[in-house]
Amino acid sequence: MDISNKKHFLAVTDYSVSKEIFELYQDEELDMLITHPQPSLDELGKYYESTDYISHTDSKRTLFEKAYHFVKGIALKKKLNLINSLQKTKGAILDVGAGTGEFLLVAQLNGWQTIGVEPSDKAKQIARNKGVSFVDTLAQLEDHSFDVITMWHVLEHVPDLNHQIKELKRLLKPTGSLIIAVPNFKSFDAQYYGKYWAAYDVPIHFWHFSKTAIQKLFQKEQMELVKILPMKFDSFYVSLLSEKYKTGRMNFAKAFFVGLWSNIKGKSDLEYSSHIYVLKNW
Repeated sequence: MDISNKKHFLAVTDYSVSKEIFELYQDEELDMLITHPQPSLDELGKYYESTDYISHTDSKRTLFEKAYHFVKGIALKKKLNLINSLQKTKGAILDVGAGTGEFLLVAQLNGWQTIGVEPSDKAKQIARNKGVSFVDTLAQLEDHSFDVITMWHVLEHVPDLNHQIKELKRLLKPTGSLIIAVPNFKSFDAQYYGKYWAAYDVPIHFWHFSKTAIQKLFQKEQMELVKILPMKFDSFYVSLLSEKYKTGRMNFAKAFFVGLWSNIKGKSDLEYSSHIYVLKNW
């Protein structure tokens, strides 16, 4: 990624694994941030080797992990309600970055035909044990074959962003719905925690999006942003991790207050900690 014409925004440490420092540069035209340097595909795996990366496990070792999975159960129901509201009939759904498969399992039990893509062999095996099906790459899938495509906190992890967006366009049916969930670096909790904001998550988050960035990136592929929804639980989860990075402990009360205030601010400025974007073909 050429950052020669980009404005320096912030230096951020990889607190979860390597303790290396990475730079964030701002693409002012798209209103998004870019992590620099970005690890090569050969190096990338080592930055995911953290016991705190609980989205790739079903672990419930601590109170924090138990609370995470409790909230995740509520969120899964909301995700299912969302896809059912967008499509009148249940068809085929693709989840890119399916993790341990909980979302696809919920959709499958609700009558959807499901398939997933997931680079983590560990997470994929957990999902397969639940009866979730996978393909190795998106290239194996036929054009215009999905009624719904979802990426729950995955687009920020994708090395080749433009190619990924083109593939999503190729795979979505003309009447289908694309659902993208990503952190929002313009939220109150992002501003409050600054370089300690856990959702920067360098270097495994290559990109850091605003609402403007999502709209402009997908417009290039003739896709329209039709709805933006808040992910209100994210502000609490991110604030807990941010407190840990900043102070060495989670500070539950402080994190709860910051997360709550971020949601209150979000009601007025519409800049929540994370957003769900619903996109359709023109």
